[in-house]
Amino acid sequence: MIVLAATPIGNLGDASRRLVETLENAELVVAEDTRTTAHLLRALGIENRPRLLALHEHNERARSAELVELARETDVVVLTDAGMPGISDPGYILVEAAIAADVTVTALPGPSAVLTALVLSGLPTDRFAFEGFLPRKGRLGHLRGLAREPRTLVFFEAPHRIATALADLAEAFGPERRAAVCRELTKKFEEVARGTLAELAERYAEGARGEIVVVVEGAPARAIDLPTAVIEVQGRVAGGERLKDAASAVAEATGLGKRELYEAALSRTSR
Repeated sequence: MIVLAATPIGNLGDASRRLVETLENAELVVAEDTRTTAHLLRALGIENRPRLLALHEHNERARSAELVELARETDVVVLTDAGMPGISDPGYILVEAAIAADVTVTALPGPSAVLTALVLSGLPTDRFAFEGFLPRKGRLGHLRGLAREPRTLVFFEAPHRIATALADLAEAFGPERRAAVCRELTKKFEEVARGTLAELAERYAEGARGEIVVVVEGAPARAIDLPTAVIEVQGRVAGGERLKDAASAVAEATGLGKRELYEAALSRTSR
């Protein structure tokens, strides 16, 4: 089978017993960086020396078929440099290929920078969306497209781009939107800075060091009456959306009841 194994995002003490036992018995380990994995094996005191194969963004599509066939004969343990494979790291393409080939896929849960930052942010955790790394080009336009997203948003960002990223977030979402910058999670110099986007942009104007996760509050519900919301739903339907999807999106953005809005829009459409 394919075994997706989460590795520590900083603190080695977060390695699970299942991870250690799996690596102690593994014959084949597929790693984002084989050097990082070799270091992890030594750091965890694992004497086993499995065969190591590289799987990264540049070769995952080409190598997946080979790994799926190997997984018919032995367990293929998949690691990334930190965290869960497939989350802004290689893994998804391999899983997709394995499922298509009817090869079993399982996971060893463990550390996640996304969830760790989310729960430390102090922002709503009931509904959230993970956006991965912010795009290098067209970032401001991309963020403006997310400005009305009501769910808490989680982003990864490189330390040398954090200053401009926060400035763009403040411009796209508004300077008063609440956010948190989480650095070096689970490590010795862990830091969680909370405040408005304007405050955080000023704080990190000179940049920052380490691995960074940015968590941003979702957009507040817009004050809008039912007739106006129905008009907005109709506009989205005219643009090609299904009525049910359009009503759901507008209800979520405005705080109106989904069923009430759907039925009102349906009634008006059927006239």
